[in-house]
Amino acid sequence: MAGHHLAQINIARLKAPFDAPETAEFVANLGRINALAEAAPGFVWRPVDEPPEVPPAFEDPMLVANLSVWEDLESLAAFVYRSGHRDVMRRRREWFVDTPVYMALWWVRAGHRPRESEGKARLELLAQIGPTPEAFTFRYPFPAPGAADTPLPMPDRCA
Repeated sequence: MAGHHLAQINIARLKAPFDAPETAEFVANLGRINALAEAAPGFVWRPVDEPPEVPPAFEDPMLVANLSVWEDLESLAAFVYRSGHRDVMRRRREWFVDTPVYMALWWVRAGHRPRESEGKARLELLAQIGPTPEAFTFRYPFPAPGAADTPLPMPDRCA
């Protein structure tokens, strides 16, 4: 998989505006969680100080999007399910409304830096036709191009 990395996008619709008291704890944790991700084994990239897309991929101010690239599925799963990120994720219902399709994973060539519009298209594809090699989930992962042709097992995770 040296020629490919795993891109991920996740979105969430806020229950209250970003600057509302109801979201203050979530907002207060963003810097810590981003730093945790950047220090995690297998982390490759996230957009920091990137010029914004025009028009923005998500024009809804109540929608929060997170985009990042990882070396592989196992590295991302370890960060999501077995790090301090998990504690914040467990509280998501305090800050966000349920969204049917909130995350998509896909393989990119090493060095590619996806934009939110690419992630949005992957979310839409996943919502329309379900998991495919072009857009999948932790539950239904696909191998990187050129790897084994059979789907990967679901990564171990802590509940």
